[in-house]
Amino acid sequence: MPTSPNTNIARLDRSNPHYPSRLNDLSDPPRSLYIYGEPRLLNLPMIAIVGSRAASRDGLKNAIHFAQALSKAGLLVISGLARGVDGAAHHGALQLGPDYTTLAVCGTGLDMVYPPEHMDLARLIGQRGLLISELAPGVGPKASHFPRRNRLIAALSLGVLVIEAAERSGSLITARLAAELGREVFAVPGPIHNPQARGCHQLIQQGAKLTQTPHDILEELKI
Repeated sequence: MPTSPNTNIARLDRSNPHYPSRLNDLSDPPRSLYIYGEPRLLNLPMIAIVGSRAASRDGLKNAIHFAQALSKAGLLVISGLARGVDGAAHHGALQLGPDYTTLAVCGTGLDMVYPPEHMDLARLIGQRGLLISELAPGVGPKASHFPRRNRLIAALSLGVLVIEAAERSGSLITARLAAELGREVFAVPGPIHNPQARGCHQLIQQGAKLTQTPHDILEELKI
């Protein structure tokens, strides 16, 4: 696993004024956050975009499209730096130019990048946006870290948009946590025979807003 160039990692304790108040809605908010980048972004209105690591071409295109439209509307796009939909959402926001950025919640310490192929993406987010983790530098990826990362994504956001998810996708964990915290949940439907659409259809059956356009999200959030 490569080591990132993020040597100026800062630590925010809960008493710090930059500590995001939305995390206090969790039953177990992190005592400290490690951040690399611009801390003022922590208190902007955020929309999470999450989904399959093995997303289809259409899924990746949708992630970019929604990320760009929602960024232009004034929302900060956040995700988990994972392969597939997460990475596409981060890229989509950054592709708009230097006036737009994104926030990545990481499942490792910030001196590492996982997955390793997102090294350049993580570097760009650190330069123009913000990387955060509750894990101290030196802590590598473990399966148990990613559900914990997902709860931070859910808590920080006003709403969570799921683009492609299998029935046991980690994105569904994020969506369920968001619903429990009173956040809005949005899901993009897909073909009924596509396994990557079943998680989204399950969320819609459970009350998530069926989402076809960015306007559906902006209307629900009254933005």
